Amino acid sequence: MVKQEKVWHSRYPKEIPITIDYVKRPLYDDLAESAKKYGQKKALHFMGKDISYQSLYDEAKKMANYLQSIGVRKGDKVAIMLPNTPQAVVSYYGILMAGAVVVQTNPLYTERELTYQVNDSEATVIICLDILLPRVNQVRSHTSLDHVIVTGIKDYLPFPKNLIYPFIQKKEYNMVVKVEESNDTHVWQKIMEHSVADYLESTIDPEEDIALLQYTGGTTGHPKGVMLSHYNLTSNVQMCETWLYKIVDSESNKQNVVLGVLPFFHVYGMTTVMNFSIKKGSKIILMPKFNATDILKAIDKQKPNLFPGAPTIYIGLLNHPDLEKYDLSSIEACISGSAPLPIEVQERFEKITGGKLVEGYGLTESSPVTHSNFVWEERINGSIGVPWPDTDAVIFKMDGELEPAEIGEVGEIAVKGPQIMKGYWKNEEETAKVLKEGWLMTGDMGYMDENGYFYVVDRKKDMIIASGYNIYPREVEEVLYEHPSVQEAVVAGVPDPYRGETVKAYVVLKDGAALTEEELNEYSRKHLAAFKVPRIYEFRDELPKTAVGKILRRKLIDEEKEKQTEEVSSV
Repeated sequence: MVKQEKVWHSRYPKEIPITIDYVKRPLYDDLAESAKKYGQKKALHFMGKDISYQSLYDEAKKMANYLQSIGVRKGDKVAIMLPNTPQAVVSYYGILMAGAVVVQTNPLYTERELTYQVNDSEATVIICLDILLPRVNQVRSHTSLDHVIVTGIKDYLPFPKNLIYPFIQKKEYNMVVKVEESNDTHVWQKIMEHSVADYLESTIDPEEDIALLQYTGGTTGHPKGVMLSHYNLTSNVQMCETWLYKIVDSESNKQNVVLGVLPFFHVYGMTTVMNFSIKKGSKIILMPKFNATDILKAIDKQKPNLFPGAPTIYIGLLNHPDLEKYDLSSIEACISGSAPLPIEVQERFEKITGGKLVEGYGLTESSPVTHSNFVWEERINGSIGVPWPDTDAVIFKMDGELEPAEIGEVGEIAVKGPQIMKGYWKNEEETAKVLKEGWLMTGDMGYMDENGYFYVVDRKKDMIIASGYNIYPREVEEVLYEHPSVQEAVVAGVPDPYRGETVKAYVVLKDGAALTEEELNEYSRKHLAAFKVPRIYEFRDELPKTAVGKILRRKLIDEEKEKQTEEVSSV
């Protein structure tokens, strides 16, 4: 049994409790409660259209009713393949009300990725956009799908945008999909017109019943389905409430407005934007895709006070050529996740908005948040902060034994708490690898200081070993980000016949900036030990990213290996 003093509790302000008396109930009860409290307040804003809490609740009940009418029963899996739209929120809560399990599916998935996830999850129903229907139809005969529910962006657009949108869709996607209704293909609008706002409620055990199968990124091997219970998700939302204690419930005259840029099909956006907002009775500004101009306009016009995001989102806004034309002063608090937050980005964003931007930390397997800096109190730049209420964390030595490391010693971060997953779906072997004596082994390298602040130095698998030296990409990236001409940077270890691995930097320059490899190399040598300096620099127009803007380092490494294999085979 691992025991250590939770020294971080001494850093907590009086407003944040170290333990919470959790309300253990189904996740969808939060929507029912908010509809009761704030029925006519705005729940969603989408491209000019507002939807009240009562309307959102009624539509979710209609979806639950319809799903049950086509045979969905408690524990069945229903996939959602939608961007941030009203339909995504209605579907999510409707599926849960029907007693089923949500399977979040990235709308960008290829046919191969979609086939794998549908079959692995055993989903019998999928809810998708009309422009995605051809892709879904291509895989249906190879999957467990019995039904498809189809909707379109225009379904929730106000007049006259709903009439104009089909022409925009044809121009942008070169398609207008005509949906033929049948026994296994169902049209969203008709469901909402004819279904009854009532459903047969299942008996839910919040701690045991799975609410969500959330698939990991799959950067190594096949993606794994993370089993998150109703309690896993509701406990993390309640932790979020205590951490953001100045973000009051909408029972007050002021209603919170949350910018919904992070996709809800990613667990970070799902918890910190959708579930948190629904619990608090906040209004969500739905942004179906990242477009810096659209986001700046939304902030200027809709005045959100809460803006969860990722570093690349904030970087994209800060480097917009017309940034000074927009008023961003409504922003009060932002928690950045999914990737390390460069200090330069943090400081500049705070100066422009007047709000607070702090770095947090979490994983899909932890619903997702486990750590964060304090928003309004002490924070340590470069740190991921301290564990949230009821969350324990430790640094284990790298010898494979569950032995805590010394203060300041680098090891593997492990976490424990009510938000930790039940395990991987149909994968006991992988579950056993990461859940040890109740601890979730994160695979992240880090250390803890004497005050209980945690620091991530890098992913265990991303550490570069060059000529016997351990090099942490994040440290090199922080230096590159400080160069005034660099907009984005990522560092990876690429195969090297002499050093084993060598450090390569992939760099995107700011618009209008000019920088040579020699100049960047000279700069790096001034700020890094010689063995950490990149040996190769590659300038790119953009870097590959996930849906939440996390740079895909592994994809770059794979590209490099393929390139070297091709060079060898051509000799």
